[in-house]
This record gives sequence, structure tokens and C-alpha cells, in this order.
Amino acid sequence: MKSFNILLVLMLVIVSCKDKKSTPLASEKAVETVNYNTYGDEIQSIGAIAESEMWNRYKNLEVSDTLTSKFTATVTEVCQAKGCWMKLKLEDGQEAMVRFKGYGFFMPKDIVGKEVVVNGKAFVEQQSVEDQRHFAKDTGKSEDELALITEPKKTYSFEADGVLIKQ
Repeated sequence: MKSFNILLVLMLVIVSCKDKKSTPLASEKAVETVNYNTYGDEIQSIGAIAESEMWNRYKNLEVSDTLTSKFTATVTEVCQAKGCWMKLKLEDGQEAMVRFKGYGFFMPKDIVGKEVVVNGKAFVEQQSVEDQRHFAKDTGKSEDELALITEPKKTYSFEADGVLIKQ
């Protein structure tokens, strides 16, 4: 009987030392790794708000107000001259015009439809007719289309010090 108990203990030790494949518990979630290309200052995507929340913040700003923010949105347009600005989709058909701090970096011209994270300062400005025409020209608008721009307009702007483009 004594040898049987020793054999039993030995078998239990061998079985307990066997390499087990762990399976995740129901409460554990897989963490998705997202890769980004970084432009400008190195930033993290953690803490970025959604475009709908950013739109709510923009609605509460007056011309010349400034708000430090980080948000995620989809690119709707990029400067085709050199990538010196881009427009991001907000809620209700609105867009945010993003320029880059000190023209220190530029965006690739082929990122329309991609998700980005921008970090910097949000503000509302009254954009002059001259500036509107300049930006319209950058997108390839015709002289006839440029002539249709005749009044200043309120724009939602953003000066980014760092941008992440989702790969």
C-alpha cells in the first residue's frame, strides 16, 4: 500500500508539471494592437475622443476660443499641393480644417478615408474669402468655382502638433 501511495504521488507530480496551454477566461478580452504612422510630435492614441464628442465641443466654442484636444476622425480631404492641411469629418456634415504647427510636418496626399488621431488646439475662426480661395485652389478647384466664394465663413479649425495615421 505504501508503494502504491508513493506511485500515486509521483504520478500527480508528473501530471501537474505537464505544460498546459492556458485558455483565456471569459472575463479576459483580447487587446487589439493598432499600428500607426506618426507625424510631428510623438503622441499616443490613448485618451482620444470620438469625432462626435469633438463636434459637441466645437459647438460650444466662439470665434477666437481655443481648446486643447485629442480626437479621432476620418480624413475627408488633403492639400494636393504638398499635404500642408487636411479636413476631418465631424458630426452633422461638418468638417474640421487641420493645419500643422509651424508647418513643421506634412501629410501624405493619399490618406482620404483613413482614420487619424490629431493632438493640438481646436479653435473657431472667421475664414476670409482669400483664405477660402487659397484652400479651394489647393484642392484643384476651377477659377469659376473660386469666383463663387464671396463671403467669409465660420470654420472649425485645428492646429495639430502630432498626428497618427492608422495603418
